[in-house]
Amino acid sequence: MSLTVNIYYSGENGSARKFAEEMMSSGTVAAIRKEKGNLKYEYFYPVEDAETVLLIDSWENQEAIDLHHGTEMMQKIMELREKYNLHMKVERFVSDDVPVTDRQYIKE
Repeated sequence: MSLTVNIYYSGENGSARKFAEEMMSSGTVAAIRKEKGNLKYEYFYPVEDAETVLLIDSWENQEAIDLHHGTEMMQKIMELREKYNLHMKVERFVSDDVPVTDRQYIKE
């Protein structure tokens, strides 16, 4: 059972996008993707909200997230959040198998 955390970073004057760009250019994103238990770490830009960035962050389990939260990279992330004065909305999801009844609607 994996866990996915959607984090919506919001700011002003493009600060959320600048945050995501610095996360990538600094190598922090690449390092997080190499952490044990990380399944996905990707940023997306909502079409209807230029001041928000969505991070989809997936982990094998809660233990992997807890280990991530104890790393130096987490401190770097927190510093960048402050630098760009970002606010966050967080959603957590637990993985589930796709029901057979839903498979007819999915094109792979």
